[in-house]
Amino acid sequence: MSATAVTEPPRTTPPQRPARRRGFLGLDRDGLMLAVPALVPVVLFSVYPLLRGIYLGFTDAQAGANAQTSFTGFENYRNLLGDSYFWESFRIGLIWAFAVTILQFFASLGLALLLNQRLRLRWLARTLALVPWAMPPVVIGIMWRLVYHPNAGILNDVLMDLRIIDENVDWLSSFSLALPAVILVGVWAGMPQTTVVLLAGLQSVPRELHEAAAMDGAGVWQRFRNVTWPAIKPVVVAMTTLDFIWNFNSFSLVYVLTQGGPGGETRLPLLFAYEEAFRYGNYGYAAALGNAMVVVIAVFVVFYLRQRVREANAR
Repeated sequence: MSATAVTEPPRTTPPQRPARRRGFLGLDRDGLMLAVPALVPVVLFSVYPLLRGIYLGFTDAQAGANAQTSFTGFENYRNLLGDSYFWESFRIGLIWAFAVTILQFFASLGLALLLNQRLRLRWLARTLALVPWAMPPVVIGIMWRLVYHPNAGILNDVLMDLRIIDENVDWLSSFSLALPAVILVGVWAGMPQTTVVLLAGLQSVPRELHEAAAMDGAGVWQRFRNVTWPAIKPVVVAMTTLDFIWNFNSFSLVYVLTQGGPGGETRLPLLFAYEEAFRYGNYGYAAALGNAMVVVIAVFVVFYLRQRVREANAR
């Protein structure tokens, strides 16, 4: 037998793509060019003001074109710790944030449970529930000032028609009623976004679980506690944490309603910082107060991120 030699074609290696050089933030040149338009406004309107505010907190910056600014170290923060007005505003801010967040959650949960039912004109009810969300805080403040007006406000008229009060009440000028009145407005204004998030969480719970629990004899409360609540608990933790952060940072709504009055009864921390900066011209001291608020908010942000990490690990 004669062996035939088989010649194999020469192997060719696929062409190697040139390695892309990594640039800033681990992005290649194309990725960096796409990220620059988004990074520029973030740096200009978020990062730079934050760094500028941190720097001013360590200075004695004052209002005025010819005012001299010098570095004072931690003097502003030492003054802040001994400032009774700051601690009073901090106390009012905590009361406001906790009260609005808790009341807002329960009201939104009840509304979300109602909107999750098969009701007639449910689409209209869901649309009306979003109306406060579409209104700017300034407009909400002006509207509720008219509602609370001592002489022409609809609230006094309704309460007098129901014979709950005998004379007009100046809600926003009363030392005992101003803060509860403002809290009520904060709850009303913040309900829509919380309701939408909770409604999305409720709709993610399979109806088969509720039907199976009902067939086993579970009542409404038992189904909510054993079926609905475990499913929406991660959503509740995330939403209430974010609500507290947003409420603690409130400014425009309370400013339009009361401007911190009467007698500082509704002066939130950011209102106090605003007055120090733009009424008294103490830019450095106001920046130190803002930096202190950043630290407080950072604590809640860390709590929120830890909860998110735990949820991700549990899946």
